[in-house]
Amino acid sequence: MDRLTRKAYELRRDVIEEIYRSKAGHIGGDLSVIDILTVLYFEVMNVSPQNWMQKDRDRFLLSKGHCTDALYMILGDVGFFDKQKAIDTFSKFGSKFIGHPTMDVPGIEINSGSLGHGLSLGVGMALAARMDDQSYRTYVVLGDGEMAEGSNYEAMMAAGHYGLDNLCATVDLNGLQISGTTMETMKSDDLGDKFKAFGWNIIEVENGNDCKQLQDAYRNAESKKGCPSAILAHTTKGKGVSFMENQKKWHHGVMTEEQYRKAVEELEGVLA
Repeated sequence: MDRLTRKAYELRRDVIEEIYRSKAGHIGGDLSVIDILTVLYFEVMNVSPQNWMQKDRDRFLLSKGHCTDALYMILGDVGFFDKQKAIDTFSKFGSKFIGHPTMDVPGIEINSGSLGHGLSLGVGMALAARMDDQSYRTYVVLGDGEMAEGSNYEAMMAAGHYGLDNLCATVDLNGLQISGTTMETMKSDDLGDKFKAFGWNIIEVENGNDCKQLQDAYRNAESKKGCPSAILAHTTKGKGVSFMENQKKWHHGVMTEEQYRKAVEELEGVLA
């Protein structure tokens, strides 16, 4: 198992612990997006606790903010705060580690979770970098269900119009949202064509839970000049835990002790 894949599975194990203890969290999406976050933070982005106050750090925005459980584990692992504290206090009274990202938590750029806002803010940050003659890149991760929000299309239009090649959007295409499949709720099968119509570079990742494919996609995005890039990552909701995979009920679910032990056993079996 390569370094990044192992790290992603270790972080899946942390997410399971975090959510089981809190009896809260959006576990299905956490497990689908964790590989994307792992590749971004451990391989692609120039952002760390050491350069957090520097203007030229890369920006990351989790537009699908309900999956902050996974982001907390990533940020804790790279050293922004004590990861164990996040595991112990997630969604507890008085904790800053709540169910959507807030700027009270080190490493969080924006308060997010009201779906459809992240890409617009990302466009603003990318434009600011150009105006300030800064080299940083802005990365936004969205959910496929979130793409029903109209504000995304205004942002897509603006990013294409201004040729923001320092902006990269990743859509976590796991095919499910809280009310069912994305195809049943609001069709998004032609999402690549929509981005392309607004002048974006489209990168399809057949297996969005494959760290190697994701690395190649982000290298492609960084090398593309003159337009923003959209990575369409086809993932599996609940990836890594057999009884959660492709099950809409695990968009937001509370594990029994038996389910928790089975999830831990499966993930530790992969890591053994």
